Amino acid sequence: MKNNNKKPAKKNHQIDYRILSELKVKQGELWRIFKIMSEFVMGFDELSKVAPGVTIFGSSRISREHPYWQKAYELGYKLGKEGYSVITGGGPGVMEAANKGAFEAGAVSVGLTIDIPDETPSKEYHTISLNFDYFFVRKVMLVRYSIAFVIFPGGFGTFDELFELLNLIHTKKLYAYPVILFDSNFWSELLKFIKEELMGKGFILPHGLETIYVVDEIDTAVKIINSFLIEKYKIISTYLHPLERYRIRKLVRNITQKTENEKR
Repeated sequence: MKNNNKKPAKKNHQIDYRILSELKVKQGELWRIFKIMSEFVMGFDELSKVAPGVTIFGSSRISREHPYWQKAYELGYKLGKEGYSVITGGGPGVMEAANKGAFEAGAVSVGLTIDIPDETPSKEYHTISLNFDYFFVRKVMLVRYSIAFVIFPGGFGTFDELFELLNLIHTKKLYAYPVILFDSNFWSELLKFIKEELMGKGFILPHGLETIYVVDEIDTAVKIINSFLIEKYKIISTYLHPLERYRIRKLVRNITQKTENEKR
């Protein structure tokens, strides 16, 4: 009788352990959901005040002496003086340069950092600095509050961000904002491959490629962004919160007035 009583008890314990193990896994997934949600809430709350922004992507591995660093600084500074917020991934290299330019122009300078091995975030020139654990949440924030994107040469991360942008525009999940590639020599072979191989063989449709601009001068990039905003701001405004619409109208007025003054 004693042996008969022990066997069911052992089986029940095995069942209990399996249930507890499953609950532990589900609890971990539930915690992950809340963590992801908290990052979205943090991002939307903190960045709701930055539009209209321009997001700048590029290599984190260049030194301050590199020509790209100098050009990224110039771009951040000039965009800041125009009245745009400058948004980057918050790392060193191109990102630090763009943030420094915007910061020294007295503009909103946003760094959206993430912990990456062998890469130290550069927060010295951020007016808003947010750290993320999840790449996909960070990507949403890098795109959500910008009306143009400038991509400097870079590595896997830069290409990942570029192709995600092109895919969002291509699939009409994102408005056709300007995607500006800096340094024609660097990007020429990639663009040739996209047009001849991907589009030429029918793997992609032409839609969205018209938003790509290739520039070698920072002033050209700024003019493209300003012209786009002036031409399209009424359409863009339909996608935006009332406070964002107000900021864009104000920026358009300032840019238009500045252009008229320069013509006189």
